[in-house]
Amino acid sequence: MLYGGIEAGGTKFVCAVGNESGKILERVQFPTTTPEETMEQVIEFFSEFNLRAIGVGSFGPCDVNVESVTYGYITSTPKLSWRGYPILKKLKESFNIPIGFNTDVNAAALGEVTFGAAKDLDSCLYITVGTGIGAGAVLGGKLLQGLSHPEMGHVTVRRHSNDTYSGKCPYHGDCLEGLAAGPAIEERWEKPGSELVNHSEVWEMESYYLAQALVHYILILSPKKIILGGGVMKQKQLFPLIHRDVKRLLNKYIEFPQLSNEIEKYIVSPGLGDLAGITGALLLGRKAYETQPEKQK
Repeated sequence: MLYGGIEAGGTKFVCAVGNESGKILERVQFPTTTPEETMEQVIEFFSEFNLRAIGVGSFGPCDVNVESVTYGYITSTPKLSWRGYPILKKLKESFNIPIGFNTDVNAAALGEVTFGAAKDLDSCLYITVGTGIGAGAVLGGKLLQGLSHPEMGHVTVRRHSNDTYSGKCPYHGDCLEGLAAGPAIEERWEKPGSELVNHSEVWEMESYYLAQALVHYILILSPKKIILGGGVMKQKQLFPLIHRDVKRLLNKYIEFPQLSNEIEKYIVSPGLGDLAGITGALLLGRKAYETQPEKQK
């Protein structure tokens, strides 16, 4: 059986065809431009295959409530041309097959808990730190969503005493994303992170912010594994700093080996690397196929 997967990002779209085991057989990517241009490329790619279903992991905010009249719409995104765009409806107009829909980070969490760093666990938190900051979670074997999907990148964190940067989030200014996403690093230090590798003050401040957020998530969600992906987290020197700062902030309040002497095995890089999101999208497609009414299969 072949499934399609779409990792719909604010910077690029990744499309793939894979099997029920999550193995990717074909994969392409192209820049996220206008909805019309981007979706034309998506539809053209998938039209070459006989697919059972498609899964979409989309940038957001988006509507993931299946009971909502705007289910499958991208909603209040800062990418103005995509605001209010019915991505799921557009795909259904072209493909008469089941289509699963969720956020890109929820898809990545699903990929990691199924085949990646959290395999054999029923709980994990996946956080991407890149152009923006987003998080998805699997808890008790189910993707986390309620009124909407998680928006953990926009939590409030305490400011570093040496940080005079105003913040870059267009909605909240100095929320976590506004202070710690890739564009904030570049604007604050006047260089992209890739050119600041040996500047310890950059990564000490970055860890200061990210560790605060992780402690919030640990105290509220208690995930069995935390996975940090995205472009900023390719700076491997960040992980030891985050491990140190999370332990310091928790201050032994919660006593588990995973939060003390085994923390380097608890807060980790994605087991699937850059394929976590697209693998999760394929799994969303598989789930959509498997949960449709039996007579439609």
